[in-house]
Amino acid sequence: MEEMFKPEVFNMVLITMSVMAVFVFVCLLKVEAGYGVAYTKKWGPAVNNKLGWVLMEAPAFIAMVVLWLLSDRACDGVRCTMAALFLFHYFQRSFVFPMLIKGKSVMPLSVILMGVTFNTINAYMLAGWLFYVSPADYYGGWSWLMSPMFIVGLAVFVAGMAINWHSDYIIRHLRKPGDTGHYIPRGGMFRYVTSANYLGEFMEWCGFALLTWSWAGAVFALWTFANLAPRARKLHQRYEREFGDEYKKLNRRYILPFIY
Repeated sequence: MEEMFKPEVFNMVLITMSVMAVFVFVCLLKVEAGYGVAYTKKWGPAVNNKLGWVLMEAPAFIAMVVLWLLSDRACDGVRCTMAALFLFHYFQRSFVFPMLIKGKSVMPLSVILMGVTFNTINAYMLAGWLFYVSPADYYGGWSWLMSPMFIVGLAVFVAGMAINWHSDYIIRHLRKPGDTGHYIPRGGMFRYVTSANYLGEFMEWCGFALLTWSWAGAVFALWTFANLAPRARKLHQRYEREFGDEYKKLNRRYILPFIY
């Protein structure tokens, strides 16, 4: 365990992940990840979408819990508060969100495997920073929870979660039972971007990076953008092809209001 969290090893992982995020961003601008509306059989064997989401997201939840419990800092109140926010997100994403999915779509095992790898490494980075690598006095006790970084970061995190959940709700209710048509999501942050759910998730991890005031959190936020922004762009192009001027006149950005 100690070898995994030596500062030189940990920092090398963060540097590598930062470089890879840029590479993945460029690749995903050309290759569309094969799940959801972009699923094709060329991605290989697939499983039920609900099961796929559980298998893909749960490793992050499990890895954070294990690394938290094995740490000598497991009872540090500030670090526990931060870890609890991470776990709250991933509990919803791993065990609640999949049960709300409608329809009978599938997810390729190849995509699940990539997601498991990504989520496990990110849990390693964030749990590693909180419970193993950061200086013991880095947060300086409970007063950190009243610091501007934590308060603003928490506000951004909660706002992002609210946007993410509300956007997912809008998407789930686009169709009536038995309907298989395609519709334009409207309302909420869909007024400004094609992928409001992705905007919300990106905001969550920007907020988490701020409230933890950590490089590990910043790398996680970078990876979130690198993974979701190209998909938002592809979805935007798909809507333009399918709905034409009806969609173009909405003048939405991909994932960041008024910017991208």
